[in-house]
Amino acid sequence: MSLWTERILSHFTADLTRLWVACDPDDVLLDEKLLPELRSRGFELMLYEDPFAFRAEYEERYRAAWDRGEQGPAPSLVLHLRSADANALPWDIVHHGRVVRLSLADLFPKLAYSAVQQVEPEHLAGLFHAHQTELQNARGENESKDFILEHVYQLAPRSIRNPVDFWREILRMHFANRSLPPMFAQHAAGIIQGKGLFTDLPIATWLASRSALLRVVQDVWFRYLKTLGLDGTRTAEPPPPDYIAKIEIPFDHSDVQVLVDSMFLNGSLHPLAVHSIPAGMPSWIKAGIVQDAAAYKSLLQSGLEKLLISVPGASASFKDWIDYSKSLGELLARAYELPPDSDCEVQTVIDSLIKSIQTKSDESLTAWIDAQHYSDLILQPAVKSPAMVHHIPRYLQRRRNSGETKIALLVFDGLALDQWIQVREFLIHKSSPFAFEEGATFAWLPTVTSVSRQAIFSGLKPREFESSIDGTDKESTLWSSFWQNEGVSLKDVMYQRALRSVSQLAELEARIDQSSPKVIGLVIDEVDKRIHKERSKKDVSMWIQHWLETGFVHKLFALLLKNGYHIYLTADHGNVESTGVGRPNQGVIAETRGERVRVYRSGPLLADSAAAYPTTVRLDVAGLPANFMPLFAGGRTAFVPEGDQVVVHGGVSIEELIVPFVKVSYVIGTE
Repeated sequence: MSLWTERILSHFTADLTRLWVACDPDDVLLDEKLLPELRSRGFELMLYEDPFAFRAEYEERYRAAWDRGEQGPAPSLVLHLRSADANALPWDIVHHGRVVRLSLADLFPKLAYSAVQQVEPEHLAGLFHAHQTELQNARGENESKDFILEHVYQLAPRSIRNPVDFWREILRMHFANRSLPPMFAQHAAGIIQGKGLFTDLPIATWLASRSALLRVVQDVWFRYLKTLGLDGTRTAEPPPPDYIAKIEIPFDHSDVQVLVDSMFLNGSLHPLAVHSIPAGMPSWIKAGIVQDAAAYKSLLQSGLEKLLISVPGASASFKDWIDYSKSLGELLARAYELPPDSDCEVQTVIDSLIKSIQTKSDESLTAWIDAQHYSDLILQPAVKSPAMVHHIPRYLQRRRNSGETKIALLVFDGLALDQWIQVREFLIHKSSPFAFEEGATFAWLPTVTSVSRQAIFSGLKPREFESSIDGTDKESTLWSSFWQNEGVSLKDVMYQRALRSVSQLAELEARIDQSSPKVIGLVIDEVDKRIHKERSKKDVSMWIQHWLETGFVHKLFALLLKNGYHIYLTADHGNVESTGVGRPNQGVIAETRGERVRVYRSGPLLADSAAAYPTTVRLDVAGLPANFMPLFAGGRTAFVPEGDQVVVHGGVSIEELIVPFVKVSYVIGTE
């Protein structure tokens, strides 16, 4: 157990009392590594956010059991308050509960509180160890930033003396998925540019944004190859746009070479398709060029082989799963766009690798959920990014408080991560002046629209909209209610669904011009409608390409950005290829009869159906209504006629459960 875990959990002794109050303004206790340890000691944690929702859950699940002399769901309950003032809680809770106070200022007294606040929760344990073992005296704000950069992000900007140092460190950092929070990016950039390096370039943006950095590296790579006499067709990339600075990267340096090579293998960078390779060409550049379709497939095969041996385990963090899902999405998008050719053997190997990855990741993800890690996501704060889709409205409200007064949330119903990547690549290929801050978030289980999309627009757990959980008719009301509760006038909130074609955009713009809303929620449902008509993801990919050619997505983004909106894009669920195992003949016994899930209102009926279909999966999903019990189709199967090949959703897979969360803006200098 780490020093950090010991320090935090030392406050909690199970036999002292059964009701605890954690005054925790910095969300220290919500660290996903701490929650399982807390649970293993007999504590369950409940957030205090909405007083009415809290009272209903507390009385139903705990107070009633305690009054009967029973233990309840856990021996002890910790009520988490995102405030230092316990008096914000009801009197009876404070009177009967034992109060514990947690604060980053108290835990890190030798570092500037403003700097420690910006560190992601998963890094606090490492920072605490360094704080306890290496700091003798208190540090000022700039010294605190230096200390955190070195010990958390492994970046020492004061040691960067030349371009090779800079490119080695920034590529290493982004290859490890360690983008800097804006405060540290600005601090590091100031130090580097203070030495006369890259003084006219936006290196703070590159340090903070992996996608912005990769777009620059991609452009410079193609120009570098041209100096070597290599020219050809850019795979999934346009000619270099004018708005990207003409910079030089020392690709011929060994420290840079190894990182760039790895980024081509994992799909982060795109190779150049060439007709021939001149004699004497250095061997290390081969990962960044492809001479023919067979070479491209070989590169894809290498990337998939690496993914197969790096599937996160049942004890992984949720960010490990998000990083893995993004890497998988990159490679799946490339696999689905491969043209048919005569090299069946390599294609068979690729298909086999994808199936092996899917099988292994499905099993590991199911074990991860069963170990209650998914339930812990519900408790994560929506400060730096939303861990689950119902956190998105609260995250957007924080963005509004930070100056993004006009927000547009675009929910692409059913859009899987690999399909988002196809959208992104299409827009880049068309030289669209858009920049993308790409992340991902977890949808709700079961991955069906009525559950997960309502969670997005309401900001609530499904248990909290039980009366409408079987449909989506209340979405507009739920969306408006959330923002009204946050102080936004009803006239400043807009919702529109069923957007899918260019012909609808003029009416949308007229509505925006007329009402000038501050917050917009839009549902783009064409992908979800289409996937149910296709038999394979490759067919879906071909259709999405045709849809993108209509210009709808490009024009929608441009319309909203022109009107001053900060665009955030997400999805309520993804989709997978599945094979039918038969359709249960149960009439109205199952309340929800999706292709990958059946939902029951009775435990015995659920047990009977699970026995009838032994490959199904039962999971206890926290946050669902008590009488809303899902039964999931196992593996890549679906409750459709036996042997049918379909593209569906509703189940437990990485491609259904982890969805894109992307900020769309203009590239710097093109507004």
